[in-house]
Amino acid sequence: MTEEQPNQDQPGAQQGAREQSGARGPSAETSVLTANTAFYNAFEAGDLDLMAAVWLPEPDPVCIHPGNAAISGYSEMMRAWAMIFANTPYIQFFLTDVQARVDGDVAYVTCTENVLSSGEGAPEEGFAGGKALATNVFRKTSSGWRLWIHHASPVLSSGGRAEEAQ
Repeated sequence: MTEEQPNQDQPGAQQGAREQSGARGPSAETSVLTANTAFYNAFEAGDLDLMAAVWLPEPDPVCIHPGNAAISGYSEMMRAWAMIFANTPYIQFFLTDVQARVDGDVAYVTCTENVLSSGEGAPEEGFAGGKALATNVFRKTSSGWRLWIHHASPVLSSGGRAEEAQ
């Protein structure tokens, strides 16, 4: 069965397509975006219990932070999160360019992480800022959408076509 695609030229067509399941509860895309928000909320709170509740323990989850090697396996990853939380007194994310895609029991969210933090590497008088492009892959479970893979890559320049042309 093929779903009819909304006419992209009509105002609100995409929004209407996403809200089709409104009376039956949130759409899958909305649920995935809620799970994505829970990940960043746990990160900002520095709460290991909240972070553990976000992740899918099996099959082996993977987490790649900007400039670091991949961390595979739930136990290893939770140890890494404990270290990050112990060494990060403050972190805040401003997500932009957020897009979600759901395909059955797997979904992904891509976004730009605009990060403000303090702690190691931050100037004495304040905060450090940075930007990363992230892909968060989720799997649907009986308890909802759980994060399976997080991969964030640093943005080293502002990019853009004008800069590339020079």
